[in-house]
Amino acid sequence: MSGSSDWLTESLEPLIDGIEIDERKRDFIRRRWLEQVVWMENKAAVAKRRYFQLRMTTVVGAVMIPALVSLDFSNGDLDTAARIATWVVSLLVAVSAAVEQLFHYGATWRNYRQTVERLKAEGWQYFHLIGDYGVDGATYDSAYRAFAMRVEELIRTDVEVYLTEVAVEQEPAKQPPGP
Repeated sequence: MSGSSDWLTESLEPLIDGIEIDERKRDFIRRRWLEQVVWMENKAAVAKRRYFQLRMTTVVGAVMIPALVSLDFSNGDLDTAARIATWVVSLLVAVSAAVEQLFHYGATWRNYRQTVERLKAEGWQYFHLIGDYGVDGATYDSAYRAFAMRVEELIRTDVEVYLTEVAVEQEPAKQPPGP
C-alpha cells in the first residue's frame, strides 16, 4: 500500500506547499488533513482486500460444498477423501464468514472510503477556493478556519460512525423470561 500512499503524498504536498498561508496552518493541513487522507486510503484498501478475500472464500466454498456432497465413489479411499474435502471446505466457509462477521471488513472499507473521499473533496475545494471556500474573494487564509473546522467535523463523524455502526458488538438476542 505504500506505493499508493507515496503517490498521494507526492501529488498533494506540492498543492499544500503552493498555498499562501502561514506555516502553522500549513502544518495542520499536512499533519491533520493529509495524514488522515493517506491513513484512511491505506485502511480502506486493506479492509477492501480482506473483505473480498473472505467473501470470495465464502462464496466459492459454498458453491463447492453441494458438488462435493453429491460425489459418490464406490472406492472407499476416494469416498473418504471426498468427505474430508467437504469437511475442510465447510470449515473454511464457516471460518471465513465468522471472521467477516467479527471484524466487519466490508463496513470498515465503506466507512473509510466514504470519509476519505469527503476529506479529499474538502481539500480540493479549499486548494482551488471553490464551493464554500470560494465566496466573496476568499483567500486561503480567510477560508482556512472553515476548512480546518470541516476537516475536524469529518474526522469526528468518521469516529462516531465507526464506533456506533461498524465496531458495535453484536448483542445476543434476549430470551423471553421462562415460566
